[in-house]
Amino acid sequence: MTATPQSTARDAGSDTHRGAPAGEPLLVADDLVAGYLPGVDILNGCNLVVHPGELVGIIGPNGAGKSTLLKALFGLVNVRSGGVTLKGEDITNHRADALVRRGVGFVPQNNNVFPSLTIEENLQMGVYQAPRTFTERFEFIVDLFPVLGQRRKQRAGSLSGGERQMVAMARALMMDPSVLLLDEPSAGLSPVRQDETFIRTRKINKAGVSIVIVEQNARRALQICDRGYVLDQGRNAYSGPGRELMNDPKVIELYLGTLATDVEKASGAA
Repeated sequence: MTATPQSTARDAGSDTHRGAPAGEPLLVADDLVAGYLPGVDILNGCNLVVHPGELVGIIGPNGAGKSTLLKALFGLVNVRSGGVTLKGEDITNHRADALVRRGVGFVPQNNNVFPSLTIEENLQMGVYQAPRTFTERFEFIVDLFPVLGQRRKQRAGSLSGGERQMVAMARALMMDPSVLLLDEPSAGLSPVRQDETFIRTRKINKAGVSIVIVEQNARRALQICDRGYVLDQGRNAYSGPGRELMNDPKVIELYLGTLATDVEKASGAA
């Protein structure tokens, strides 16, 4: 089997977690093999580490396994081999509700709010496992996003796409997660709303929440990320500090140009 340019680059000695800080990681995905259908693997030995306080970006072409990786971390896709640990404890294939209790938040790309409920009611759903914490967590959320407090009685279904994304992020933060998984939060938004989403993501990170963000807007994501991983065909192709990847000639040639075209097409279709 002929090696692709991506696998050749990796086999040539690039560090799978290049640029990762020293110390014990918060979240680790080790050699994950996972997929939706029996016998069909989307992840083919994928690796990831996230350290406390980090913002880590996942980029790559369509079909690379980016969203599948997040879903495997959150127990929504069956991990067939390999493992996931949180704070050194195995959480492989744990149920999503159990992972929320243990400090993992997840914001899916689509259908991520309850449109018939108000903003406040959406946030209440975020702490349905610990309702007594609502007041304290709501104050934290409003401090981060004052507009949600001002519009708490407005139905989520009447909000713009960017505003819904804010509510979805806020709801995931209600259980005080140590790590937040974001699946393409800028998808379908205008350039202005995309920028707001990336600024919001960095703000959440600065508040002490580690973040893993999957993005098609690769350049913008790498601008705000501490480190990034490039996936291709369910495997790690490149990794390193975000801005270093953004300026790497091989990454630009193989991925960033193609990804920019994909984003432009998606924005035009919207």
